[in-house]
Amino acid sequence: MNTTILTTTTYNFSAYMIYLPIVIALTVLVSQFLFKNSKTFMIDIFHQKEDIAMATNSLFKIGFYLLNIGFALCIIEFFQIETVERLVVALSRKIGGFSIYLGIMMLLNLLLFLKGRKHAMNKEKLIENEDTDI
Repeated sequence: MNTTILTTTTYNFSAYMIYLPIVIALTVLVSQFLFKNSKTFMIDIFHQKEDIAMATNSLFKIGFYLLNIGFALCIIEFFQIETVERLVVALSRKIGGFSIYLGIMMLLNLLLFLKGRKHAMNKEKLIENEDTDI
């Protein structure tokens, strides 16, 4: 009886020790990739004012880290893992679900950048049209 409890505890602890580094590494990797490539969008959105664009991009990056790592910690709970097979299945479900969530968050950020860029370009066209009308 004691051996079973000790083994279940060991598997649960192993799941936490495997899950945490993977989700944090995934979050950092996706964040680095997303915000490295979003600089162009931010510069367009802020009408070539690079200092404001980079500052806003850094703030978005911090928000992305906080939101995603916070979500990963909220869903961390593993239940009664008794075999290695269940450990693999539980980790696959958690990491797979988190990866889907992270992909959706990345796409939402991309849509936000595209919408901001489109709005900025429309505003520039309006200003150009006003200048030619005068």
